Amino acid sequence: MSPEPAGPVVSRRGLRIAGLGLVAVAATVVASGIMTRKMADARLSEWTETQAVPVVAVATPGTKSLNSTIDLPGRLEAYSQAQIFARVSGYVKDLKADIGTPVKAGQVLAEIDAPDLDQQIMQAEADVTSAQANLGLSRANLDRGQSLIQTGAVSKQDLDQRGADFANKQGLVKSSQANLDRLRVLEKYKRITAPFDGLVTARTTDLGALINAGAGGAALFVVSDISRLRVYVNVPQIHVPGVRIGTKAQLNVPEYPQRSFAATVEASSQSVDAASGTTRILLSVENPNNDLMTGAFATVRLALAGTEKAINVPASALIFDQSGLRVATIGAGGRVLLKTVTIARDFGSQVEIGSGLSADDRIITTPPDGIASGDQVHIAGEPNAIGPAEALEKREAVKPRG
Repeated sequence: MSPEPAGPVVSRRGLRIAGLGLVAVAATVVASGIMTRKMADARLSEWTETQAVPVVAVATPGTKSLNSTIDLPGRLEAYSQAQIFARVSGYVKDLKADIGTPVKAGQVLAEIDAPDLDQQIMQAEADVTSAQANLGLSRANLDRGQSLIQTGAVSKQDLDQRGADFANKQGLVKSSQANLDRLRVLEKYKRITAPFDGLVTARTTDLGALINAGAGGAALFVVSDISRLRVYVNVPQIHVPGVRIGTKAQLNVPEYPQRSFAATVEASSQSVDAASGTTRILLSVENPNNDLMTGAFATVRLALAGTEKAINVPASALIFDQSGLRVATIGAGGRVLLKTVTIARDFGSQVEIGSGLSADDRIITTPPDGIASGDQVHIAGEPNAIGPAEALEKREAVKPRG
């Protein structure tokens, strides 16, 4: 038999070799894909762990004093005000002033007809005349006795009696004269006058009205000096240290909505009202044109002085939870340290810290929810911090393919 041709045998061997090669290539590709996927999974896991560490913005507390203002209701009163009553009883004979009348010190406001007082003065004058006559007679008796004592016509006892009678008559003259002087002083009060320059702000009497002496009823007139006014405001206790003597303020009244009047703090009651928790503060405001009225309501804007060493943080840095009021700071190793603080004053977007922080602390301006002491954080702007855009790019780069 003749041998078989070699061609088919060679063809099968080549096919087997080629198949084995293809299997090897496929195995290499599969192994490479598996390794690539494992490496991508490892990088993704590493990136996820990195992203689990929050990135926070950090700043140091501000130490500049923050001056603020506070608006409080106030009441205007005359700087000097006098309620004028009658010192003598009688009837109003004449009125010289009415409400709104500008007056000068000593100017007559009204005159009183006091017939009872007139009669008392006449009687007192007669008493003085009688006492003086009796004194003259007693003096004559004393002089006569002193001249007769040398001759023995009068006794020593009689002379002593004449001397005592003379002293008694002297006392009666002085007493009656003092009573007359008192009544003449009262007579001057028949003319009611203004005690100082000002404005008549009230009148409660009229012509012919019966007037009783004393302050038992309503005042006949009220004279107010309104060239300068007092303003009383009640300042909450927490703001009292910021309202110092000499502090400037602005005053506004409803009748002049477009105007402000300058006022100055002059005094403090230095006590806290237990019912309202406020301290009464006195301000003064000049009123040369009489634009402001006594008894009027006003809004007072006070400038509060800041403390010399103030520590201010953003309001967003505060953490309120069951542990109280705290601020998150950066401690050693970039880990969070929560510090308990107190608020001295609240300015809205900024808060003045009373205690718990120092000027060299690094605070987290916007702490994430659930942050706790010891948590690891990345600080925005530092090399280990990843921003949102960079994080997205990195996530796409490590995302597994296929």
